[in-house]
Amino acid sequence: MQEIRKKKIESLLREKISAMVLMGELKDPRINELVTVMDVSIAKDLRDAKIYVSIMGVEETKKQILETLNHAAGFVQKLLGRRIRLRYTPRLTFFRDDSIEKGFHIDRLLKDLET
Repeated sequence: MQEIRKKKIESLLREKISAMVLMGELKDPRINELVTVMDVSIAKDLRDAKIYVSIMGVEETKKQILETLNHAAGFVQKLLGRRIRLRYTPRLTFFRDDSIEKGFHIDRLLKDLET
């Protein structure tokens, strides 16, 4: 039962944080539509959550956006606390997920092998 609840909460967090980014609720201009929430992993005690985001752009921009997201984590946590009913709103930490770029790179290598 606990694992099912954990998965539901992860899905809910991913949905709510994605909506915040897409709707422009994070007023920092560095955070834009080039940020996609890929996955959420929450601790067993539901007090800490790791948010994995994909960021498109050059390396310097990616680092800057990730720092901005981690700086705004408290604000995002506060908004989440108002929108979802949990005993504790999890403390958020953002991490970069480069799986899409790695997939494009592998796809490009496979296409090069075909030709």
